[in-house]
Amino acid sequence: MTTVTDFIIISKMMWMLVVLVALLSVWAQSSKIESLRGSDPARTSRASGRLGKNPEVDMNTTELIRSLGYPVESHDVVTEDGYILGVFRIPHGRHGKQGTGPRPVVLLQHGLIGNCDDFIINSAEQSLGFLLADAGADVWLGNTRGNIHSRRHKTLDPRSLEFWQFNWDDMAQFDLPAMIYHVLNQTGAQQLYYVGHSQGTAIAFARLSTDQALAARVKHFMALAPIARVGNTRSPIRLLLPFTDEIQFFFDTFGHGLFDIPPPILKFLADDLCQKWGQAICENAIFLVCGFDPQSWNASRTDVYVSHGPGGASVMNMLQWAQNIKASQFQHYDYGEKENIAKYGQKTPPLYNPSKVKVPVAIFRGGRDWLADDKDVSWLLPQLNVTHDVYIPRYEHLDLVFAFDAADLIYKDLINIIMNDQ
Repeated sequence: MTTVTDFIIISKMMWMLVVLVALLSVWAQSSKIESLRGSDPARTSRASGRLGKNPEVDMNTTELIRSLGYPVESHDVVTEDGYILGVFRIPHGRHGKQGTGPRPVVLLQHGLIGNCDDFIINSAEQSLGFLLADAGADVWLGNTRGNIHSRRHKTLDPRSLEFWQFNWDDMAQFDLPAMIYHVLNQTGAQQLYYVGHSQGTAIAFARLSTDQALAARVKHFMALAPIARVGNTRSPIRLLLPFTDEIQFFFDTFGHGLFDIPPPILKFLADDLCQKWGQAICENAIFLVCGFDPQSWNASRTDVYVSHGPGGASVMNMLQWAQNIKASQFQHYDYGEKENIAKYGQKTPPLYNPSKVKVPVAIFRGGRDWLADDKDVSWLLPQLNVTHDVYIPRYEHLDLVFAFDAADLIYKDLINIIMNDQ
């Protein structure tokens, strides 16, 4: 009989294989990235790996926030099905509350295998969370089930397989409303502004299309690298597709629980690979998943980015995205024909309908995004109530949260929308 330990060992072995393949691909791509980078001496120096380790590598979320002079609160949000989500609040900026009138309440939601640190990972002048707080917003940082901040449950042990039996349908159904209503209850606000990145947009499109009561509580939706249908994605996540034909085979291959890079490998990537072998190799591994744009990447902070992510996900969640890619549909989890009939009353999983999202949506996207491909985004946009469409041709998927020039190219417009919408 296969035990929990067996599945953990299988999952780690698969990750070792994935990392080895990625490293070989990185070596093959290094010359391409360096040619795109150009001959800027400052950038070449940052990419060389000669800089010392950044202190933020060893900081947790509250330490990251406090280190830059911001206040922070930690909140536990309990979902209807018992998961305990770690949510953080930056109640105001470094110089206190701005103005005397009502302040906008903003919830920031990370993407696939991400966590809330994505929004505070750069300097105060470059991170969306800090910029919003300094502009006068009440900022909340959300975390969905299974990531490093949300691995607790009222009854389930996160070391058990039962804890990890969830997908992003569950995040849309349980996590999103739990966080939104908690934030509204804590602040007394009637509505909030929602900022989602990647999967953070997908769960919002899914839930807001079916729950009009919750949708009425979102004043404006800011979609960074919007994700719904993903059939045209060019990310190596497509490598998972051959494993989706048989659900049991997928689980036997990748395990039934946590889909994450084991801590020893993550430490190797952040400390040994980035610091000793060179930042360029480490950052190229990230580009291979999300797209190429070295122009806006702060190579001197690659070790920080790696050490604070990935935040983790369930194998079941990754399977659902692989299913969506293969089907080229924005759909619920596919349990297989027999179980679909029992759960959904039909042989195939139901489709989500973004055209039923009535909340105003501001779009922010890049032209080199391998996950939110232009073709899929072009399918999505006509179905939405789009108020703004900010397009940066050279941006890739992570630039929307990590790029050092996103403050000027993206966040300035986003913050203006929020602050002028009162």
